[in-house]
Amino acid sequence: MPEPTKKDETPNGQPEESVAPDSNGAPPLPEISLEVSPPPEAVAEGKEPVETDGKNPEPPEPEPVQAVVAQEPSPTENGSDQPQPGGVGVEEQAESTNSTVKEEGPCSPPPPDDDDAAVTTPSPTPQAEDANSLKKLSVELPNDSVPAMGRKDSVWSLGEGQAPEELDKPIDTPPLSILLIEKPQSGTVAVGGDITFVAKVEAKDLLRKPTIKWFKGKWMDLASKTGKHLQLKETFDRFTKIHTFEMHIIKAKENYAGNYRCEVTYKDKFDSCSFDLEVKETEQGSQNIDIRSAFKRSSEGQEDAGELDFSGLLKHREPKQQDDTPEVDVWEILKNARPDEYEKIAFMYGITDLRGLLRRMKKIPKEEKKSEAFAKKLEPAYQVDKGGKIRLVVDLADPTVELKWYKNGQEIRPTPKYIFEHKGTQRIMVINNCTVNDDAAYSVAAGDEKCSTELFVKELPIKIVKGIEPVKTTVNERIELECEVSEEGAQVKWMKNGVEVPTGVRSRYRVKCEGTKHYLVIDDASREDTGTYSIMATGGTSEAHIQVDLKPLKIYQDLQDMTVLLGQPLKLHCEIYPGNVPGRWYRNGQLIQPNDRLNIIHRNKVHRLEIETTSLHDAGDYTFVPEGYSQSLSAKIHIIDPPRVHLDSLNFPDNTVTIVAGNKLRLEIPISGEPAPRVVWMKGERVILESGHRVRAETYGDQTSLTIEVTEREDSGNYKIVLQNEAGEATASVKIKVVDIPDPPEAPLVPVVGGDWCSMSWEPPKYDGGSPILGYFVERKKKQSSRWMRLNFDLIKETTFEPKKMIEGVPYEVRIFAVNAIGVSKPSEPSKAFIPLAVTSEPTMLVVDDITDNTVTVKWRPPETIGAAGLDGYLVEYCIEGSNDWIISNKELTEKTKYTITGLTPGCKILVRVKAINAAGASAPRTLQHSILVKEVIEPPKIRVPRHLKQTYTRRVGEAVNLVVPFLGKPRPKVMWLKDGKPIEPSHVSIRNTDCDSIIFIRKAERSHSGKYEMTVQVENHMDTAIIDIQIVDLPGPPQCVTIEDVWGGNVALVWTPPKDNGNAPITGYTIQKADKKTMEWYTCIEHYHRTCITITELVVGNEYFFRIFSENMCGLSETATQTKKSALIVKEGLQLKMPEYNDHDFKEAPKFTQPLINTFAIAGYNTTLNCSVRANPRPKVIWMKNKIVIVDDPRYRMFSNQGVCTLEIRKPSPYDGGLYTCKAINDLGEAQVDCKLEVKVQTQEL
Repeated sequence: MPEPTKKDETPNGQPEESVAPDSNGAPPLPEISLEVSPPPEAVAEGKEPVETDGKNPEPPEPEPVQAVVAQEPSPTENGSDQPQPGGVGVEEQAESTNSTVKEEGPCSPPPPDDDDAAVTTPSPTPQAEDANSLKKLSVELPNDSVPAMGRKDSVWSLGEGQAPEELDKPIDTPPLSILLIEKPQSGTVAVGGDITFVAKVEAKDLLRKPTIKWFKGKWMDLASKTGKHLQLKETFDRFTKIHTFEMHIIKAKENYAGNYRCEVTYKDKFDSCSFDLEVKETEQGSQNIDIRSAFKRSSEGQEDAGELDFSGLLKHREPKQQDDTPEVDVWEILKNARPDEYEKIAFMYGITDLRGLLRRMKKIPKEEKKSEAFAKKLEPAYQVDKGGKIRLVVDLADPTVELKWYKNGQEIRPTPKYIFEHKGTQRIMVINNCTVNDDAAYSVAAGDEKCSTELFVKELPIKIVKGIEPVKTTVNERIELECEVSEEGAQVKWMKNGVEVPTGVRSRYRVKCEGTKHYLVIDDASREDTGTYSIMATGGTSEAHIQVDLKPLKIYQDLQDMTVLLGQPLKLHCEIYPGNVPGRWYRNGQLIQPNDRLNIIHRNKVHRLEIETTSLHDAGDYTFVPEGYSQSLSAKIHIIDPPRVHLDSLNFPDNTVTIVAGNKLRLEIPISGEPAPRVVWMKGERVILESGHRVRAETYGDQTSLTIEVTEREDSGNYKIVLQNEAGEATASVKIKVVDIPDPPEAPLVPVVGGDWCSMSWEPPKYDGGSPILGYFVERKKKQSSRWMRLNFDLIKETTFEPKKMIEGVPYEVRIFAVNAIGVSKPSEPSKAFIPLAVTSEPTMLVVDDITDNTVTVKWRPPETIGAAGLDGYLVEYCIEGSNDWIISNKELTEKTKYTITGLTPGCKILVRVKAINAAGASAPRTLQHSILVKEVIEPPKIRVPRHLKQTYTRRVGEAVNLVVPFLGKPRPKVMWLKDGKPIEPSHVSIRNTDCDSIIFIRKAERSHSGKYEMTVQVENHMDTAIIDIQIVDLPGPPQCVTIEDVWGGNVALVWTPPKDNGNAPITGYTIQKADKKTMEWYTCIEHYHRTCITITELVVGNEYFFRIFSENMCGLSETATQTKKSALIVKEGLQLKMPEYNDHDFKEAPKFTQPLINTFAIAGYNTTLNCSVRANPRPKVIWMKNKIVIVDDPRYRMFSNQGVCTLEIRKPSPYDGGLYTCKAINDLGEAQVDCKLEVKVQTQEL
């Protein structure tokens, strides 16, 4: 696609840049805003618009471009005075033959404030929208005319003008919006105000929700800018099938003004709409402002610096003398001047802040001049297809005025192409057979007034008829690529690997065109020409691959391996074909460059490398690589040299090396020799091997090394080096002297330990390493840790130290380092572990728990802070009131938090205190605030029956029964047990009583142990009773009698009577089994059957069956089964069965409760339920009552009835909910009711 071209330029042919003032609430300068969406091809192919992340991407297809230009309407005829751009937001730049239009600054300003950033003036809502090309034009013409603007060839899609005489003709209705049924409208808001933009999409024909995007400017996606100033909202109305999308702008700022865009996509459908936001500011009078001081950037830091020049106000210099220039009203001069004269006027009157001036100028209301010559001017822009016709119409206020038409400033004369028509006051110019040359700026002059417009000619896409074909050739050959397009004179673009091919005068590529055929010619091909070539037209592309290979290489003479003495010359020679092929020489893979010592010669087929004097570095693998070929020629050069040891580079006096013991020694000595000599290190007669662990010798490259990992005193001595190779032998010797460090001191002693400190001492080391001890370092660590921490950074001269800031209760260890001039010794052995300890805090919450005539029981809670020493126990003391003698009650520490003081005198008063004891000593005592009178208090008894014992307690025969029933009361209550009103025999049931509970134990339960057990607790005249129902169940007996009632077909009817012994539990079902008389193998027909009659079906004809039945209760099946005495023979087909007559059974029954209500205890705040079961037919009406009052519509109660089971749920009961509850069932045959008592207890929290 060709680049957009510009129609307006200054007289010297160079585009003129314009300054962009900030967009405020004042009327904007004249401007045109153009916005283009992706080309029609992208929409036709179902491509969606490219999403961006707020940056400036570089998509492969043309992007929408927005250009905002403001100009003063003062053009003249014949192009003598071209209009000067003076508006906002356009930066023009000439590039070769075409010009591109850019925005000044970013594509669209972000919402945050930026007074220094250039902000484009918002453009108005577009007047027309083309649904085929999806391109938009937004035009704002506050003044009379606008000259030609920056434009883009074959891109713009504008509405076509219409002559007055064509108003009566049928008009093609422009295509409506594809998706949007309600578009956002432009709006105005004051600074700090809120505004909402709404877009609606109808979803009747859509299978899923469409995708919507909100943009500011061209490509700023607002989805990532949401926050306290911007919110996006989506809703869907299921009745009207309409999606509503809203954009809320909260507390608008000045730089929020501008053009916004809403894009909606759904599969291959696309729709968009542009709208403007204008942010107004409270107008302030400008007549009272000193414009020259307000917009002056003073570099001298005067006090009258402009309001925008903060840096000038920070400087303090001597004020200059006041200017005696007479006062001039600059505002009036600027309001009457053209925008292109603003800079000149500002320079004349010393105004340097031009941007601030333009901001203030935009806030001044500007009166628009009414045209005296034109009643109706030209539209801002027109569009026509290539080859079509366009009519430009103006309406004159004075029909007698002379009218002239111009194209790009040149007057238009009547021709068959340009036809002028008069119709009343209308003047019409018709342009026939529009071509690309007609895409220009047109203007019409009536007297001294003039109006302008833009005409955009839309070209049809150029298609490729015949594409280019792939080519494979060799270097120096000619390549010609041919392509045929659908139209002559079409503009195409040749590309190589996605980059446009240069076709300048000095380029290797030539492009020619013959009619519809286009050629790309490469005369002398090279390997660099290999690649993928493509040709791009507006209607498609074609590409092909070109492969350029080299000619085959022939080797006449290869390189030869050589051995050369050090210092002798070296000559390498080879011959190859083709002879004109250059090449490169490499040594060991490194490129060789010629120099004074090395010469490279190439003559025809011969390539030579010559070295006058060889050195050791010249040895290696030499390779000659012909340029462009993968083949290479190689040879190996070997240079020999006698060995030598270079001790001069060590710089050690007398070749002596001094090292501190314990450090690592690595002595590297340069050696030379070719081939590499064999090196042997020796100390005395002992040879040092390379595989040594602590001491080893290594040789690599041009040096040998002696490594001692940890030097010791024994490593001192003379070391000999012996070198040997085929050229000779060399020897040298090195002396090593090892200096040691002190021995570590002995382990320190820690005689005294405090809460967070200790005192330590130690003895000096036995061996000081040959240098006086300078001082000591002390380190400390936790015993369980391996990390030592140094306690002093300055050396300690003494042999004592006192560490501090230790953690209580943590075991610590300390150690010592001795330091001399050589270094620091190894650490001493750690001291014995010691623990800093502290006493605990005092016990808490000391209270009296019980008092008798001669004892007092107190209890307390552990201390809040126990400390690292732990807690060994407690010490309880007391004293008689009026005395200060504290008596220890417990001789040994008690670990419990409760203690009883015994041996007290009745009627006396005592004080009690408790201390916590640990390894560090006794804590501060906790003392009772008041004295205690030693006298027992009577507490009435109270039985606290556990919840699971409030209902029937069921156990199987043989199981153990162990029930614990707690109770309260003082002094110790008397406990009595009765069963069914009779005393319990100790031989059958064991009962054990304590001070606070009673335990009933049955080792092996029998059915005779079932019954109601009554527990009585008595303290003097106070008494409390509780009843516990114990039920011991066993397996049931078999049914009493099983008979065959009838046999017909493959069916047998069985009837039986319930068992005589139900095992002290209800019968829950029966298990029926059958057996063939021949085999007598029993098979289960049905389990858990509840009725006493059944029909067994699907029996085999001809067989004879016996049946047996097991009873079942909660314990399981009965041990034996009852079998039918007779067998049932299943007769074969053909026999007729006489069916007996049956009378229908009347199932009607009056209500009868099969399970009554049970007295229940509930805990306040926890939901409880009352359950019972009733049998009746027809279904009865169930009524619940509390204290004989019917419960109706009370939210605290919920009533359920399912399969005859009636349930009343009481939500979070309180003591008020206790009472007598009644369930009453009523039907036509009668009524029945059951009662129970509910007691609600409040939980009490014990200390």
